[in-house]
Formats: sequence, structure tokens, C-alpha cells
Amino acid sequence: MDKLIVPDTGLMFWTIVTFLCLVAILKKAAWGPLLKAVDDREYRLKSDREAAEKARADAERIQKELEAQLAGVHAKSKELLAAAVKDGEALRARLKAEAESDAQAIKDKTSADLVAEKNRLVGDLRREVASLSVMAAEKLMRQSVDEGVQKRVLDGFFADLDTAKKAGRN
Repeated sequence: MDKLIVPDTGLMFWTIVTFLCLVAILKKAAWGPLLKAVDDREYRLKSDREAAEKARADAERIQKELEAQLAGVHAKSKELLAAAVKDGEALRARLKAEAESDAQAIKDKTSADLVAEKNRLVGDLRREVASLSVMAAEKLMRQSVDEGVQKRVLDGFFADLDTAKKAGRN
């Protein structure tokens, strides 16, 4: 036990030399590559962090651009929808006006056709009545009237009727 308390200078010298050799070997073989790996890792982490910050800034910029474009598209779609509604209303109004115009034209044509048909029927009826009247007069007179005389008498009769009719309107 005595040897533990008293230091041996030779042993101490060789222990220190061995320790220094070990430190030198570790510095060359382990600490240098270890420190280089730590520095490389620190550099990679720093560059990755910078790249992530740049990517985040780019993503924010792109997001703002997309939001602006989306707002523009939204406004344009509202504008197009309003224009389509306006065009639809104009088309509806135009079609309604055309339909009303067509209906009025059909109504006017029908009225004109009815008046023409009425006039034709009145004329036919007059001729038939006149013919029947002449036949009745012939029977009464027991004589035959030739067609020329009959036509003159009927034309005169119709002229008198038209004059009386016009005088009655005024």
C-alpha cells in the first residue's frame, strides 16, 4: 500500500507520455474527423434552414399571387354572370316583343280575313236574295226577264242599297 501513496517518477513519466501519444493519435484519427463531421453537419443544417426559409417565403409569395388571381377570377365570373343575366333578360324581352308583334299580326290578318269573308258572304247573300226576288217577281208577273235587264236591275238595286247603307252610317 505504500507504493500507492509514493509516486514513481518513471511510471508517471511513461503514463504522461502514453497519455499524450493517445491524445495525439485520437486528435489525428478521431477528433479531426469527428470535428469535421460536426462542422459539416452544422453547415448542412444551416443551409437546409436557409433553403426552408426561402421555400417558405416562395410559398407565401405564390399563395398571395394565387389568392389575387382567384379574386380576379371570382370578380370576372361575377361580371360574366351579370352579363349573361343581362343578355338573357334582353333576349327574353326581344322574344316577348316579337311574340306580341306576331300575335298582333295574326290577329289583324284574322280580322281582315273575317271582314273579307263577311263582305263576300253578304255579297253572295245579296245576289241570292236578288235572284230569289227576281224569280218571285217573274212568277208574279208571269213573264221572263232576260239576263241583261236582270243584271241592270240588280246592279241598280245594289247601288241603292250601298248608298242607303253609307247614308245610314254617316
